[in-house]
Amino acid sequence: MTTSARPQDEREPRAIGDDDVLRVKVLSTGGTIEKIYSESDGSLRNRRSPLKQILAQLRLPAVAISQRSVMSKDSLDMTREDRRMIAAEVRRVPPAFHAILIVHGTDTLSVTGEYLHEALGEPDRPIVLTGAMRPFEFRDTDAFQNVVEALAACRLAPPGIYVAMHGKVLRFPGVEKDRADLTFVKREPPVDG
Repeated sequence: MTTSARPQDEREPRAIGDDDVLRVKVLSTGGTIEKIYSESDGSLRNRRSPLKQILAQLRLPAVAISQRSVMSKDSLDMTREDRRMIAAEVRRVPPAFHAILIVHGTDTLSVTGEYLHEALGEPDRPIVLTGAMRPFEFRDTDAFQNVVEALAACRLAPPGIYVAMHGKVLRFPGVEKDRADLTFVKREPPVDG
């Protein structure tokens, strides 16, 4: 890892070189990506997170991850208070972390992204939200792909708030879920006529 001769200002983002270790704080909140199938009642619920299992299967020699579970909720059940809690957790992440990855349910991920954009203003590092349209336990899950893409966005994106899924990195504000195509899109600003 390269070091600088002058102390780094806590508010100033440090450039990450190609061979530097990227330090990422992962905040998990639940959602489809973390749902577990119950054989006893046939339900999919947020009980215990498989996120450690997902991360353990990835080869990440240049990434140091620290994970914290903020909550374990379906995003449709999230409240404004839950979003305040997520924003408070983001604010508490020490400046030693280069990026923050938030694992979130896709149904209201865009609501949380917009909330964070308003509550946090312009962050000093990338804050990347991701999730999955299908649970990790499903054979056709998009969980691995989305976590890998989100980690790449943590290294490559400039400071800001993003969603990274399905081969796209979209910056807030103006991101919404396309329920027909089951992905996220950038909303076009209204045209003044």
